[in-house]
Amino acid sequence: MSVIEDRPALVGEAHLPAVLNDLLDHADADRANVLRARLNQELPQLRDRLSRLYSCTPDYAQWLNQVLVQTVQIALNRPADLWALDLQREANPNWHLQGMLGYCTYTDKFAGNLAGVRQRIAHLQELGVTYLHLLPFLKPGTPPNDGGFAVASYDEVDPQLGTLSDLKQLTQALRTAGISLCSDFVLNHVSHEHEWAVKARAGSAYYQSFFHWVKSPEQISDYEKNLVQIFPNTAPGNFTFVPEVNAWTWTTFYPYQWDLNYAQPVVFSEMAKSLLQLANHGVEAFRLDSTGFLWKREGTNCMNQPEVHWILQALRCLTNIAAPGTLLKAEAIMPTQDLPPYFGLGSTQGQECHVAYHSSLMSASWVALAEENTQIIHDVLAHTPALPEGCAWMTYVRCHDDIGWNVLRPELDARGPNQRKRLLHASRFFAGQAEGSYAQGAAFQASDTNTVHGTNGMAAALVGLTSAQTQEEIVSATSRLTLMQSLSLFVGGLPLIYMGDELGQGNTSAAELAARQGPDGRELHRPRFDDVLFAQRHDTRTTAGTIYETIRALVSAKKQHASLSAEHALTVLSSGHPSVLVLQRGAQALGLFNFSGTSVTLKLNLSSAVPVGLQAPRDALTHQPVEISACPLGPYAAMWLTTQRP
Repeated sequence: MSVIEDRPALVGEAHLPAVLNDLLDHADADRANVLRARLNQELPQLRDRLSRLYSCTPDYAQWLNQVLVQTVQIALNRPADLWALDLQREANPNWHLQGMLGYCTYTDKFAGNLAGVRQRIAHLQELGVTYLHLLPFLKPGTPPNDGGFAVASYDEVDPQLGTLSDLKQLTQALRTAGISLCSDFVLNHVSHEHEWAVKARAGSAYYQSFFHWVKSPEQISDYEKNLVQIFPNTAPGNFTFVPEVNAWTWTTFYPYQWDLNYAQPVVFSEMAKSLLQLANHGVEAFRLDSTGFLWKREGTNCMNQPEVHWILQALRCLTNIAAPGTLLKAEAIMPTQDLPPYFGLGSTQGQECHVAYHSSLMSASWVALAEENTQIIHDVLAHTPALPEGCAWMTYVRCHDDIGWNVLRPELDARGPNQRKRLLHASRFFAGQAEGSYAQGAAFQASDTNTVHGTNGMAAALVGLTSAQTQEEIVSATSRLTLMQSLSLFVGGLPLIYMGDELGQGNTSAAELAARQGPDGRELHRPRFDDVLFAQRHDTRTTAGTIYETIRALVSAKKQHASLSAEHALTVLSSGHPSVLVLQRGAQALGLFNFSGTSVTLKLNLSSAVPVGLQAPRDALTHQPVEISACPLGPYAAMWLTTQRP
């Protein structure tokens, strides 16, 4: 019998192109059968989305077949351990919602290079990390390169950090330790030194079609009146003149980052291929950078266009076929109300990203801390939609970027006129410019002190730990830091800790900043890992030890108590105190968070607010019973309550 006669027929198989059937017929039978099932599942949505995007382009059918063959070939080449991991995760699609903890860092700042990261795995394991986001480690353009976000090659590692062999060794070591590696994947733009840009400058009309071009200042003016400026001080405008082409190319971020033209189908297929090849090197999650900017449309702000979601949904289909154990995370820093489409809940519904940053909750938490009032968090959580099965919010206190306050405009505008001035207060407070501020952050992209600006700085600097002079001030700042981490851990489906926050590490030193190239103010919160503080992590007589052990205890409690899982619905309860936030997780867990420097005795309404099972709860960390009708919360204190011991 032939291979075709031996294998069982699958529903819809006749719709596979002949070239694809031929490839599968000559592949390992077990893998081929799995891939046929995945193709039958994914092809309807994939064909629909790619048809919407590209069906009018020449040779569309041939191009689509090439995409399918490329994807299946990558799947057939997938290493055996990753193939097995895919099958395991397909059987447990909510694997990433079960006690996950993320950690985010720059490779060089954390450990020097990729080989050095392997030496830090024990620290990550001790902390409870299961997801490691290493900020850009692919080959960048020569500096300045936006911290590696100007990628010159998606198929090579930054030689300063190692090689592809080092990357594979690291992913294998992490996987053995139960940690998934996340890589940034910059979808919107490439470095001006990328091969495509080099060939475009050299006169290739084909490669010029990979980018956007504008021929006159008048055209630029027509576009600019609707566009936002990301870096108005250091990189004003959205277009850069390229003398070799005698035209302006679209550069949303920096002049050396050329926006890709996703109306050119080869851009999509080549970017998809690079992502899937990285998945075969062991990368298990991708932070899809600048997703909101992928499609340009004249007369709009060129953000969140419908085609963005067709692109991402098509990419999800290809990932589901070739590497279904891989997570896609949307880096879409925008108001909460604009985020549901990134989970596939937009006008064109379908599987899209597994995870998205909850930047509004992050910003609102800092506003609440400055105001000692949790109203803004209430409003943000009230606007936070329920997510599709298998999706999660990534919560965090700090990251490598500045704190953007304007994501909170919708919540404040709903409160009435003049509410936006609260954002100005917050931005000034955490830049150390407001009366009573303890913070040592700095303004970002600010030319007018009366305008809301972003805020730079490590969490420890923003909560006043690095400015504390007395023991009382140290205790208050430490409590603020652990309060913020406690809220992120309680709410998040996938909470994320930024490097150094587990030790209360402060800002980059002035000497280090002076030695670094470029004017990027965000370097303030991109310090090198502090080995002195690290050595103190088990000594609770030190501030670093106190913070570390508190965060470890919170992480451990979340892993031990199934009632704290994000799979249970989150509800905001009334606390009776403007400074106190009370959250209910399902029917068996409560989170209490005091955002003020004053002790509070919380008296919840037992009859209406709290389920019967929670009327005699225990502290999730100490396992001691708590009297919920008169529960004391110290200054900047947080408490998790559950119905039973782990």
